[in-house]
Amino acid sequence: MKGTKIILGFFAVIVLIFVAYAAMRTVPISGCGEDEIGLACIKLPPGFSIDYYTKNVEGARSMTLSPNGTLFVGSRDAGKVYAVLNRNNDSKADEVIVIAEGLDMPNGVAFRNGSLYVAEVSRVIRYDNIESRMKDSPEPVVVNDSFPSDRAHGWKYIKFGPDGKLYVPVGMPCNICNKEGEDERYGTIMRMEPDGSQLEIFARGIRNTVGFDWNPKTKELWFTDNGRDWLGDDAPPDELNRAPLKGMHFGFPYCHGGDIPDPEFGKVRNCSEFTPPEMKLGPHVAALGMTFYTGTTFPEEYRNQIFIAEHGSWNRKVPIGYRVSLVRLENGKPVSYEPFAEGWLQGLAAWGRPVDVLVMPDGALLVSDDKNNAIYRISYSLSNSRIQ
Repeated sequence: MKGTKIILGFFAVIVLIFVAYAAMRTVPISGCGEDEIGLACIKLPPGFSIDYYTKNVEGARSMTLSPNGTLFVGSRDAGKVYAVLNRNNDSKADEVIVIAEGLDMPNGVAFRNGSLYVAEVSRVIRYDNIESRMKDSPEPVVVNDSFPSDRAHGWKYIKFGPDGKLYVPVGMPCNICNKEGEDERYGTIMRMEPDGSQLEIFARGIRNTVGFDWNPKTKELWFTDNGRDWLGDDAPPDELNRAPLKGMHFGFPYCHGGDIPDPEFGKVRNCSEFTPPEMKLGPHVAALGMTFYTGTTFPEEYRNQIFIAEHGSWNRKVPIGYRVSLVRLENGKPVSYEPFAEGWLQGLAAWGRPVDVLVMPDGALLVSDDKNNAIYRISYSLSNSRIQ
């Protein structure tokens, strides 16, 4: 009887610890503002400020901007695509319209010649002349429906490259596995013509990229990649990669971070065979959307530098990420990696999770957040810098 009580007491303590830990990770944030809750928590370099561009965008994920200034936003779990309107061309959006719903993880959005392209899990669809029919959206045209249907890492980021082609990634449907012999599409970035033809593999050995952009000077593709799980809290790193040419292989599943052989698959290939990352990012930070800053209102030292939205770790003992980071380049090579905007993570609890970043025509940086259902606007003012 005494032994039974000890065992029961031990399990009770474990349960209490677990409940307390879970509570710490989910408690609401207080002391960071009232009407604009949370924004007072965000730390930025001197001269920068953050505000809500719009709220109530359920599950806001990837963003794209039309030449007319319409911001289109995809989602994942919400299954919706939004049009965010700013009729006054000021610092706040005026209206959010749901232009499509009931879609299968419509994370990725891209705009070209009046048409909105949307990436679902197994297909890319297109809404033609969408800006004239946002409240009465037309039936979508299927551009290409030949992608795998796996939901694990099945959500996609899409973007048109300088070559006019639409780039579409296919994530590995697992934490760690080797699918190269089964289906060569897994673990790649693919590209195709705007009409869906000539689909081909551009890059391989990529676990799951949910963000990429082209260097405005060199026109080379750069992309983030999420490292595998369950190799410990501090390994492997997420990656920032560069793919100047078609046909490059970035190591997955054989090698992680350029120099960490996988315990299982690393036995058959050597890390020296693959292209290493340009920059190792934080382990499990979930680096998603990235962009080169092409605006002119941020100080000179931020121009043509890389901003990365870090969604945040999901199973690390001490959470990291939940921020926007900055990778500085010199002569086209990364030389530093540092926080730019942080404060969505408070202790063990996060009230927001950055997903994507987009440079606006006025030079402001938009940041989407699928946990706080919001889009933020980060701007710079010399007067703010002087005040601080």
